[in-house]
Amino acid sequence: MNNSRTSILLAAIVLFSPLARAQHAPATLVASEQPQEMLAAQIRTQGFACDKSLGAARDKKRSRPDYVVWVLKCTNATYRIARAPDMAAKIERIR
Repeated sequence: MNNSRTSILLAAIVLFSPLARAQHAPATLVASEQPQEMLAAQIRTQGFACDKSLGAARDKKRSRPDYVVWVLKCTNATYRIARAPDMAAKIERIR
């Protein structure tokens, strides 16, 4: 009885360990992405044009906990992007 439990436990470890490692890999890739690239991709998905992102700066004055505001400079425009968890970004074209 004890031997069968050990076999089942060993089989479960072998079966699920590659899945656990695979789930942590995308987090590493996202961490290396620049904020300007991520913000540019987000505003494009919401219908705004950003030909090439030149830089992004966090607006500390307008930001609050769980509500982060960024200023994104693109070659064709400058945007103020307000982001809250689980919501679409609020995007305002500045220039």
